[in-house]
Amino acid sequence: MKHTKRIATAVALTASALLVSACSSGTTPDTTKSVADGKPIVKKENWPKKIPTSGLTKDLTLPLEAYMASYEDQVTVEQAANDLQQSCMKDYGIDLTLPRAGANPPPSDNDANIERRYGITDRAEAEKYGYELPPALQEHTKQSLRDLSGVEVEVLTGHTKPEPPKTPKDVKAGESFVSPGQGTKPARAEYNGKTLKTGGCVGWSKDQLGVQEVDPIIVAQLAGDSLVQSMKDDKVIQAVTAWSSCMDGKGHAGLADPYKAMDQGVTNGGEPSQESIALAVDDIDCKEQTDLVKIWFGVESAIQDKQIADNKSQLTGIKEQHGKEVAAAREQMTASSQ
Repeated sequence: MKHTKRIATAVALTASALLVSACSSGTTPDTTKSVADGKPIVKKENWPKKIPTSGLTKDLTLPLEAYMASYEDQVTVEQAANDLQQSCMKDYGIDLTLPRAGANPPPSDNDANIERRYGITDRAEAEKYGYELPPALQEHTKQSLRDLSGVEVEVLTGHTKPEPPKTPKDVKAGESFVSPGQGTKPARAEYNGKTLKTGGCVGWSKDQLGVQEVDPIIVAQLAGDSLVQSMKDDKVIQAVTAWSSCMDGKGHAGLADPYKAMDQGVTNGGEPSQESIALAVDDIDCKEQTDLVKIWFGVESAIQDKQIADNKSQLTGIKEQHGKEVAAAREQMTASSQ
């Protein structure tokens, strides 16, 4: 198997979306609804479930998920940090409203992407959307953020505003080009008679919440490794082979594994075709007939149990740090609402 490509296909649909973007950060209560249509900016009903409630992965959680930050927790910490940043900026006489966290949720709660880790698994969704995401998860809520002046950037970040990229001499007007912004410098010492905080208001907000640069990448790395290892297991190989044979019997020849089906079924426009829906439904039916998800999940769970035992101290530290940050964020949000 070409493991790297297949892992990317399975996980990439969700992994990048799980990152809570800085553009979806906190704001004050008066911007919780869109000015244009009055609808709530943050719709929690669209947030991913912590544990799947339907499909072949219903009630399933991999062992390493216990050490991954949930989407709700990520939003909580970011919202609290941005509320603090706004308060900090106000102390310098700067009114700043940042976008609100949680407006554009990802399709999965954490980096495990359990719902699509072994390919698609929800038949009810497949019947409607094929391999595509539900429309609610394809929408993007836009929140405006005014362009910050140079001094505002300094107060916020602790460094100067990056200079815009310069157009190369050989690029003609109207032509596109790729060029990084210019480097930044340390911010001024004070503004409006007040000393700037180390790292600006952003750095200060992290300090207030006890956010540390604990490297959680190890959790994602272990999860990637466990998926690769599971693909080499004889039980998984046999189950995948059985699934492929089942798909061949339904008229879908040449599909070596569920990731190949996903590659084939995803459409460019995001609108499922009847062919992709039929493929998706057969895909899930064959998974159910061969117990593929159950077998694969069991094999990978055993691998992750060993990973956790081998990295217990580091993983425990990451989990404890996550817990402290979330607790501090909740306390901060409670205090700010009073």
